[in-house]
Amino acid sequence: MKKPRSRVTTDGLDRAPHRAFMRAMGLDDAAIAKPMIGVVSMKGEQTPCNMTHDFQVAAAKEGIAESGGTPREFATISVSDGISMNHEGMKFSLLSRELIADSIEAVVHGLAYDALIGFGGCDKTLPGVMMGMVRCNVPSVFIYGGSALPGRFEGRDLTALDSYEAVGSVLSGDMDEATLARIERACLPTVGACAGQFTANTMAMVSEALGLTIPNISMVPGVYAERAQAARRAGRLVMEMLARGGPKPRDVVTRMALENAAAIVAATGGSTNAALHLPAIANEAGIRFTLDDVGEVFARTPLIGNLRPGGKHTAKDVYDIGGAAVVIRALIASGHIEGDCLTITGRTLAQEHDAAPAPDGEVVFAPASPIMRDGGVAILKGNLCPDGAVIKVAGLKALQFEGTARVFEDEESCVAAVRDRAYAAGDVLIIRNEGPVGGPGMREMLGVTALIYGQGMGEKVALVTDGRFSGATRGLCIGYVSPEAAVGGPLALVATGDRIRIDAAARRMDLLVDDAELDRRRAAWTAPPPRHRAGALAKYAKLVGQAPGGAVTHDCAADWPWFDDEVR
Repeated sequence: MKKPRSRVTTDGLDRAPHRAFMRAMGLDDAAIAKPMIGVVSMKGEQTPCNMTHDFQVAAAKEGIAESGGTPREFATISVSDGISMNHEGMKFSLLSRELIADSIEAVVHGLAYDALIGFGGCDKTLPGVMMGMVRCNVPSVFIYGGSALPGRFEGRDLTALDSYEAVGSVLSGDMDEATLARIERACLPTVGACAGQFTANTMAMVSEALGLTIPNISMVPGVYAERAQAARRAGRLVMEMLARGGPKPRDVVTRMALENAAAIVAATGGSTNAALHLPAIANEAGIRFTLDDVGEVFARTPLIGNLRPGGKHTAKDVYDIGGAAVVIRALIASGHIEGDCLTITGRTLAQEHDAAPAPDGEVVFAPASPIMRDGGVAILKGNLCPDGAVIKVAGLKALQFEGTARVFEDEESCVAAVRDRAYAAGDVLIIRNEGPVGGPGMREMLGVTALIYGQGMGEKVALVTDGRFSGATRGLCIGYVSPEAAVGGPLALVATGDRIRIDAAARRMDLLVDDAELDRRRAAWTAPPPRHRAGALAKYAKLVGQAPGGAVTHDCAADWPWFDDEVR
């Protein structure tokens, strides 16, 4: 029988110094003799999204201790998308996903922890923690910290998106600043992540479809005491998993599980960022699952979630009708999710959600009568994006658009033009050099897209970028254009005045310029110089790959064979 990995730090005469460090932390002989279980979170004051972690971490540690383990709490970073939005700080958002996964690997393997419970809250923390779990491949339980409750204003629910779009309304003269101030104070009434089906709630549902979390926990609001019960259960469950040798993350994250995760994104009109995060999680498992694979699932999955930003409802509304289990069971019954996939409980997805309520017909529709037949998110191809681009089609009134390009070399210059209303209906606003390498860091564009929408121009113009969009973005917005401009992708060749055709129904986006002219422009193009020559962003730009593979900084599953042997 294998000994716990952590025995390498505790057993033997030459481990007396190691035990001395443990005793300095208050551990006695009994605690040192037990399995060491890592508990990682983002507790801190960077964002309200992670401020639900404290009481849940305490409960998880209680569950571990009650079940014979010694919990070892540690923290990792978080970059608030909300506070870093629309300025240079956003370049660190996607980079933070890699730092989170790397930091978890460093602590879990560096200290030889036997198992892991990981909490996520702000957008990139969820995929970052799941990537770290799959990379380390020790028994692991993922827990989302939960969303904020929606705000209320003039008889309607609010989310953080309302404050972004209200800024655009003030700039266009459709709202006064006093009303904006009231929305600002009302839209986030509690701690927790954004309440709509933005990136955090999307990736929380992904964790359920992958089978990496306590079933049906994702939509429980972050301030509800029910979360402590689930976290305590996670502590007990991770000890059970350790005792029976699994399932480990790579037993659960299979190709079919990844297809299930892509299906729940499309079915709920989730964040376009999931098209980037799913390939990244797959990479940690050694599975090739690209933007094309995500797109195939998106195209065959009906949109059944009437959720913001494309729909009407929030995570709290999903919780009130029975949680994510309602969506999962409905999609299993309709054949859009494979119910035989294993979960960390040792039971299948179908077994865990067999008793879930049927869709209510308002928050979640039945797959037989969906909002849209082919999902809320689509992957486009064409001569402007030969390797792919992503658009959220949920909530769009029209799926075709043809217009005239107005080219901006960075986000700031486009934002300035939008603030000044220096654009017109029929424009295709191009923001380039904001990709993984060119940014570097692939900034989200919620600031500019919300301004456009708030000015009443959401579907009168299109916005195309090699950067990313927030899960809260709505309107005719196409992002993740690949290859990106900075590495010579076709986006680098677009000139102001060119015609561009977008046909989301046909899954195409094309630059209407003849091949001879494009060849001439390509011959004249030179790569832009790096924007950062030192620091984390410079290192990131040298390592990061393109969007279709998840914009990851290493290739394939990490291998730690030494820890698979019995500790000697």
